[in-house]
Amino acid sequence: MDKDKLGIFAKIPTIETPRLVLRKMKPSDSEDMFEYASRPEVSEYLLWLPHATPRYTKNYLHFLQSQYMTKNFYDWAVTVKSTGKMIGTCGFTSFDLSNNSAEVGYVLSSSYWGLGIAPEALKSVIDFGFCELELHRICARIMDGNSRSESVARKCGMTLEATMRDLLYVKGSYRTVKIYSVLESDRNLL
Repeated sequence: MDKDKLGIFAKIPTIETPRLVLRKMKPSDSEDMFEYASRPEVSEYLLWLPHATPRYTKNYLHFLQSQYMTKNFYDWAVTVKSTGKMIGTCGFTSFDLSNNSAEVGYVLSSSYWGLGIAPEALKSVIDFGFCELELHRICARIMDGNSRSESVARKCGMTLEATMRDLLYVKGSYRTVKIYSVLESDRNLL
């Protein structure tokens, strides 16, 4: 993949699905983000701790604006199309340009779990990766025990390809990580 393609994230395009709009995160999203990011169940299987204060969330969203501008951030706000409410994020966490691959990540407010929203958002990001960025492979790293996230990955055509025992030291303990992936050629099978 050509590094120039990542320039698209300086002015991250909007993606629409039947129920969602994926768009650039904005400082004005701080109240909505804090609402879900402060919940312990939301970050249980993630690398970050629950947001402690609304101020922390607001500062984080301000910081992200510079990351978008320097093409160092590849994540969308997941918003409800009918209300505009931000209910999570979905996007790319990293790129391996020499191997034409990327890793995806997603988080959703627990108020919206079980409604098919996470797969809807992730499918649109995977399609963007294959169609717009011309990626060959997209993967997701999911901490062992996060069955909801594994279900989302499978619904999006991803296959479990590896289990990495005690791969990460997170929040005071070693965590096993499962690697799911989908290839561009797999899209024809979905």
